[in-house]
Amino acid sequence: MKIFGVTGWKNTGKTGLMERLVSEFTARGLSVSTVKHAHHDTDIDQPGRDSHRHREAGAREVMLASPHRWALMHELRAAPEPTLAELLERLSPVDLVLIEGYKRDSHPKIETHRAASARPLRAGADPTIRAVASDSAHPELDLAVFGLDDTGAIADFIAGELGL
Repeated sequence: MKIFGVTGWKNTGKTGLMERLVSEFTARGLSVSTVKHAHHDTDIDQPGRDSHRHREAGAREVMLASPHRWALMHELRAAPEPTLAELLERLSPVDLVLIEGYKRDSHPKIETHRAASARPLRAGADPTIRAVASDSAHPELDLAVFGLDDTGAIADFIAGELGL
């Protein structure tokens, strides 16, 4: 599986770019999966639901299955958070895995940036960042810089980087 990341500060367009890239790559006939890292406590389950009750009772894993999808929830129960590599091993094989977050991991990434965020770019100082998607120009960078909404060009760049 080929992997490529989207990284950036909060509210700089990471999720929107991820969504557009998934649509773009699947329209090109590629199978795509995603991994999203959250720094906060997140839960896809709802209190009161049977699956939530199973987890609250102490189950390590709860699989929820329906005719349309299945989801596996794994409780760490004080165990360390798995690494990105360990999580990728659990995915079914696809052509491309797009990763949102995991900015400190060594996979190649594109950094999203909005001038209004007033946050500094990591690009230039982080060799894993291969390009920037921004709403402003960055002539100081010795990297490819794309318009934040130029999904086709960004997808072409990622495909070229990965040999897709």
